[in-house]
Amino acid sequence: MSTVPTPLTQTRVHIRWMIRRDMPEVLAIEHASFEYPWCEEEFLRILRQRNCIGMVAELGERIVGFMIYELHRNKIHVLDFAVHPELRRHGVGRQMVSKLAGKLSSQRRNRIALFVRETNLPAQFFFRVVGFRATEVVREHYQDTGEDAYSMFYHLDESVLEEHATMNRIAKQLGS
Repeated sequence: MSTVPTPLTQTRVHIRWMIRRDMPEVLAIEHASFEYPWCEEEFLRILRQRNCIGMVAELGERIVGFMIYELHRNKIHVLDFAVHPELRRHGVGRQMVSKLAGKLSSQRRNRIALFVRETNLPAQFFFRVVGFRATEVVREHYQDTGEDAYSMFYHLDESVLEEHATMNRIAKQLGS
């Protein structure tokens, strides 16, 4: 019987580079997290790209979360991000975002970008709570379903967020 902390308690994890041997646990989390999960071949194809990095969150010897991201000239683009369902709301995802935010600098990469499915409300709320802001709706972004996505950004410089907040569609309609 595994000991799982109660919801909303902070669980400290170790975040490290993903290695090949992590793939079965990463795939299990992927399949438990998404209706349209990536397969192993997709993970391997993406991770072979020069600018792509995979990281895992470990609790003891167990993988409890992972993220795959691309490094671009001025941003980090998150391609996949998941926490094991048993460990959600325990601070694992927050620590993973914090690890990414620690890679930002005002001189180079100053933001993190990602897309979230329109129907994935838990992810939208999570990313909003940790400082991301939705900046636009991308129509038919997901090829598997034709579903729309929210383009979300985390900026190192909070003043950039304030500028975007006043430029959204609703603010324009209200004349704000």
